[in-house]
Amino acid sequence: MSTKKPRWTAVCKIGDILPGTGVCALVEDHHVAVFRLGEDGFYAIDNIDPRSGASVLSRGLIGNLGEHLVVASPLYKNHFDLRTGACLEAPEHSVRAHRVQVRGEAVFVSLSTLS
Repeated sequence: MSTKKPRWTAVCKIGDILPGTGVCALVEDHHVAVFRLGEDGFYAIDNIDPRSGASVLSRGLIGNLGEHLVVASPLYKNHFDLRTGACLEAPEHSVRAHRVQVRGEAVFVSLSTLS
């Protein structure tokens, strides 16, 4: 088991993400979608849609499917769980979920995947 500390990257200011929307950020050469739900709920998943290879998940619609908090891909409409990155329709198309921290007015993302 690795004890490596997460490496945090500042991606934007809180005010740069309107509640109920997402933005794309480049973190260590990876496209990451960062979402804001409400005033202080932040989530991050890979931004690349696995079916198309396009960097578009940050532009998807956010909602709920049962107990899952999801974003729907704007291309193929697959739903990705914002907490885990799981694709609800096709688990083989799941993406990684990443850690998010807010420090002051800045939003930070770490590519250390969630356990």
